[in-house]
Parts: sequence; structure tokens; C-alpha cells
Amino acid sequence: MIVTLEQTKAWLRVESSDEDVLIAGLIAAAEDIVSGILRFPLSEFEDVPETVRQAIYYAVSVMYEQRESLDIVALMESLRGMLFAYRKAAW
Repeated sequence: MIVTLEQTKAWLRVESSDEDVLIAGLIAAAEDIVSGILRFPLSEFEDVPETVRQAIYYAVSVMYEQRESLDIVALMESLRGMLFAYRKAAW
């Protein structure tokens, strides 16, 4: 896990534990999405760049806030823009 539940809850400004399961699932999904965009596993980073961490937080926050009406195309476009510098040409 690149970001922790506690770090992500601080990013989201969530103080209760009522949605911990939801947020943990969103973290896992965000990390999978970011890995797919980068075209390599996040575990390949020796030191995860801050831009990659921020992309994960951003993805979680968008999925959390828009869980009823998520615009996945817009999310993916934003993430591709954020992560372009780290993206490999192919898997």
C-alpha cells in the first residue's frame, strides 16, 4: 500500500471510522488504476514520487466524493495528465 488509511482519511478530512472499509477499498482501486496508467506495478518504485502519491489521493477523493455519479473518463484523463512523466511506453 502506497498510502495508508490514516493518511487518506486526513486528506479527505474524515475523522470517524464509519467509512474505513469504503475508503480502504477506494485506496486499493486507486492504486490499481494508477498502476495501470503507469504501466508497471507501484512496487517497482524505490521511493514513490510525491506526484504518484498525490494522484492516488486525488483518485480516492474523486471516487469518494462522486461515488453516486463518478465520471471515470474525466478521472482517467486527469490521472494520465498527472502521471505522464512516469508512464512507461508499454507493459
